[in-house]
Amino acid sequence: MEKRLILVDKDNGILGYGEKMQIHMSGQKHRAFSVYVFNDRKQLLIQKRSRAKYHSGGLWSNTCCSHPGPGDFIDEAAHVRLIEEMGFDCPIEEVFSYSYSAALSNGLKENEYVHVYSGIFNGDPVPNPMEVEGWEWSDMVSLILSMKRDPEKYTYWFRKSLERMIAYLYMFNITL
Repeated sequence: MEKRLILVDKDNGILGYGEKMQIHMSGQKHRAFSVYVFNDRKQLLIQKRSRAKYHSGGLWSNTCCSHPGPGDFIDEAAHVRLIEEMGFDCPIEEVFSYSYSAALSNGLKENEYVHVYSGIFNGDPVPNPMEVEGWEWSDMVSLILSMKRDPEKYTYWFRKSLERMIAYLYMFNITL
């Protein structure tokens, strides 16, 4: 059975539920989460999405992301997905939320209200090869320069949320 997602309004109020692929074909707004994991060296753990993914395969993205299902607590779903994709868990906390929409290259559409989490982890992941084809710890300057030089190598939501993550870190004078 296909995963069911939570349909939301512009303020993240629940409108109902729907099948994942149908929602991505129609472009209905739905709830999602993204996780950013840093290490003590102030590097961000990024992943290259498996080419087997239903969209954005082979592109670099934040540590992990997904959708909570009906009845899920978002923070618990984020922990579960971090383990499923990257093979580890760590303390995370929600740092901001935002909405975005984008047409994807394969005709699917994203229209998400995203809860963004951040955490610290100092080990190496053991990623699920069905989800992740590569990973690296990246310093922010190199990542930003690469993203500006070759934006097509990165997922749309990662490019949008990284800007907000940097603003969040700067606004609250957070040094990882």
